[in-house]
Amino acid sequence: MHRPSVPGDLDDPERVWARAATLAVAAAAMDDGDEYSFGPHGLQCWNAGGAYWWRLRLYDGGRALLCGQDSDGSYTHAGDKQVDFLAGGPAWLPWERLREDAEGNLLGFAYWYEHGAWARAPYPAALPDDGLAMAMGWAAPGDAAVEEITEHLVARTETDVQPGAAVRSFIAAAAARTVRARDVSALLDAVCGPDCWYEVRPEAALAFAAELGLTAGDRDGVPVGS
Repeated sequence: MHRPSVPGDLDDPERVWARAATLAVAAAAMDDGDEYSFGPHGLQCWNAGGAYWWRLRLYDGGRALLCGQDSDGSYTHAGDKQVDFLAGGPAWLPWERLREDAEGNLLGFAYWYEHGAWARAPYPAALPDDGLAMAMGWAAPGDAAVEEITEHLVARTETDVQPGAAVRSFIAAAAARTVRARDVSALLDAVCGPDCWYEVRPEAALAFAAELGLTAGDRDGVPVGS
């Protein structure tokens, strides 16, 4: 990704969503340091150590919104003036919520997607970075971004299993909204390993996948939502 990032640094919103959902489902199964929630404003992640946060929402009509901040990489001020990350944003954005974020100095980047392309506010020439690359490098196009997700998932585990194939398989199922119980099991087996020292909660992961709308229904004997 560029520093500061440009709209072309982001992959298609559906692919970004599938990767984000993969991280969220895995986090629901184990204590990995990130807290995920899903509600009217989309899928949100808060790093337990305060290093970053982000929120992603898909809208009808092929629109999307991605915003967040990285504590080290987001330069939210140019001199003494806060950067207006919402300048030029379209009318359909959730303006009330975004203004609350901006007033709380929570925004380090905000990107919106419509008409087949990502866009953002113009940046001051002196802005060195918006933090997108540090907080969400896995949202970039290309295979390297998927590898970053794999590295994130296994960073706190000790396993001899090569998880790349399982992670890619789960991302594909998440994108197609066909996740089954066995997909969740395969993902967790790959990224946690059989001898991990912490509790793994596959039922919680499966329930969150259903909440995110990723599941395919009861196709393999286990009710997993709709």
